[in-house]
Amino acid sequence: IGARPTGEVVYLIVSFEERTDHGGLAVHFKRGQGRFSPMVQTSVQEGIYRAAYALGVSPDSWTVIVSLPYPGLTLYGRSCSAMVALTVVALAKGVIIPPDRVITGTVTPDGHIGMVGAVPLKVAAAYEAHMRRVLVPEEQNEEDGDFETPFLMQISPVGMVFQAYQALTDFPITP
Repeated sequence: IGARPTGEVVYLIVSFEERTDHGGLAVHFKRGQGRFSPMVQTSVQEGIYRAAYALGVSPDSWTVIVSLPYPGLTLYGRSCSAMVALTVVALAKGVIIPPDRVITGTVTPDGHIGMVGAVPLKVAAAYEAHMRRVLVPEEQNEEDGDFETPFLMQISPVGMVFQAYQALTDFPITP
């Protein structure tokens, strides 16, 4: 509450397991080091559901555990939800996202990558973290203004979940 937008790359640990039952998506946020705000937890869970359905897969047998390996840090905001959601779908399909790629954004109910704030700060943080490709929502927040693409970095505006998945993984969507 009252926090200013920041641009920071944090690494999350995402564990994925496909169960034999079809009892529904189970998402657990591991406690112990860093914490996730209730808004982040809701956004990540919604994002996984929405990305799975947009990409034609069912999450009803998935167990996902997300942890933040930074003691004392609490993650706020919804900007990480598209990255976690697309990572989970990639894991379900046996695909690895290259470590130098990242996306900021949310997943909307209609399968779009939703707008987030402070994109210029996030691009700068991704550059400092040596990311080579950064996906950003096609629809930009007017308050962010323009920003320049750092040297040797590719900024890719994406509108749809399937575009983001393909840009992150280099794999076409196959149901």
